[in-house]
Order: sequence, then C-alpha cells, then structure tokens
Amino acid sequence: MTAWGSKYTERYTPEFKRDAIALVDSTGRRVTEIVRELGVSPESLRNWYCQAKADRGEGRPGELTTAEREELKRLRRQNAEQANTIEVLRKAAVFFAKESDR
Repeated sequence: MTAWGSKYTERYTPEFKRDAIALVDSTGRRVTEIVRELGVSPESLRNWYCQAKADRGEGRPGELTTAEREELKRLRRQNAEQANTIEVLRKAAVFFAKESDR
C-alpha cells in the first residue's frame, strides 16, 4: 500500500463509515449533499456504499465482499510466502547437490 493510501484509509472509523452509509440509505438525499455535510470525498462515500451493498449481498455479480477481499489478501500473502520458501529450498537443493558432487 502506498503512503498516500494508508494515510487516508485510516482517517475514518468504521462507525463513521457505517453512519455515512446509513445517511445515504435512510434520507434519500444526494451523495453530493451528504459529502459536503460530512467533509468526505464523493469517491470515498460511493466506495463505502458500494462495498456495504456487496457485503449485504446486493452488489454487482462477481463483486467481492469485505470478508472475501480480506481472505484473498491473506491467501495472496500466503502464496507469496510459500513461493519464497520453495525458491529457498530449490536453491538449497542445488547447493547441496553441488556439494555432494565434490
């Protein structure tokens, strides 16, 4: 994650995001009105709203829920660690094969 991304993703609490999404759902007001009132960017609120819809099972086909995104990140991280382990073991096998030929 970039320094820019981490700075701004930590700015708002989950409770703040939940309340902002509830304003969109319950008031029927336009997102532009709500973002001015809350002081957030329209893109942020739209992203939070779309993610909340996906988490409720109302997202677009194939859209991942937050839990699925977290699992995907975890699995990608685990996959990278396993690929590194395999590479170390491969290099060790080559090294020891050369040593045993001496």
